[in-house]
Amino acid sequence: MKKRVLVLCTGNSCRSQMAEALWESLGEGAWEAESAGSKPSGYVHPLAIKAMSEIGVDISAYQSKSLDQFTGQKFDIVVTVCDNAKEACPVFPGAVKMLHWPFYDPAEATGSEEEQLVVFRRVRDEIQSKIRSYLAS
Repeated sequence: MKKRVLVLCTGNSCRSQMAEALWESLGEGAWEAESAGSKPSGYVHPLAIKAMSEIGVDISAYQSKSLDQFTGQKFDIVVTVCDNAKEACPVFPGAVKMLHWPFYDPAEATGSEEEQLVVFRRVRDEIQSKIRSYLAS
């Protein structure tokens, strides 16, 4: 039976979306990943989609989801990837384990699209490294 992880952020447009896809990919079929936001933005950031496509992961069909739709579901792990989500969801009753991994919000990056994309890539790589380390432990 697959283990389940829920990745939470405030807007569910960048970090949590990337983490959901990376966890699915790195979990090699052993994990089912979901992501949600405490205040979902309603879209997946185009630069998150682009940064993920550069490593061969397609999140273009992903949708921004509300935390509410997962209420009552069981998860092996709930991971908050921003401090606001940790505050909005200090306890998730369906979680066996809660982890807090704060990452910089790449949506706050400024400059040209290329300069912003550099930030998205860095955050993507940090998330990938953190998940890889966790799964290897």
